[in-house]
Amino acid sequence: MASTAISAQGTIVSIATGTGGAKTISGTVGVGNPTVLTATSHGFSNGDVVAIAALTGADAADLNGKSYVVQFKTTSTFAVAQDTTGKTITVGSGTATPATYTAVANVRSFSDFESGSAAEIDVTNFASTAKEYRLGLVDNGSFTMTVDHSNADAGQAALQARRIDGVAVAMKVILPSGTTPTASFSGLIKKFTKSAAVDGVVTASVDVRVNGAITWA
Repeated sequence: MASTAISAQGTIVSIATGTGGAKTISGTVGVGNPTVLTATSHGFSNGDVVAIAALTGADAADLNGKSYVVQFKTTSTFAVAQDTTGKTITVGSGTATPATYTAVANVRSFSDFESGSAAEIDVTNFASTAKEYRLGLVDNGSFTMTVDHSNADAGQAALQARRIDGVAVAMKVILPSGTTPTASFSGLIKKFTKSAAVDGVVTASVDVRVNGAITWA
């Protein structure tokens, strides 16, 4: 059987650095799970993050003012992971505004992505015949990137800025192939540590805490 292994070469790590132009939401809001939105020739890719605004209807607050990862996109539609089954949401003056990303240059490796583990909740009671447990919320953990340091790279500069201000930032890890190659998540940049040695280059170790869910699209 031929190997289906994914080559690491071509992987891109990127960080949100701004917003693009708002796209008008049109037609009918496809309530359900997921919710399907129409925006003619939107240009979004699976894994992009968009902020939804100005929808109307009794339950529009379920979507307005929130950011979602684009999934199942077609030329003029895309889905977001929000259950709106049975809700009343209409287009109004709705918009979807995408985050814009900058690739981090000179990434040599990352390790321990999705390394966290859920807490064990002890539910043992008097009727138990052995210890019983349930799992708590998923913890997506932290991961470390190794980069060759560059003062001229905008992606590395964005990482360092978020380390200083402590603000959570949207990030993506894009594998070069696979059914769902793009991982989108919120990250907290905990560390950007530089190292150097004789006859070498300046390297940096970047620690990222995953803040919430990881969505593969």
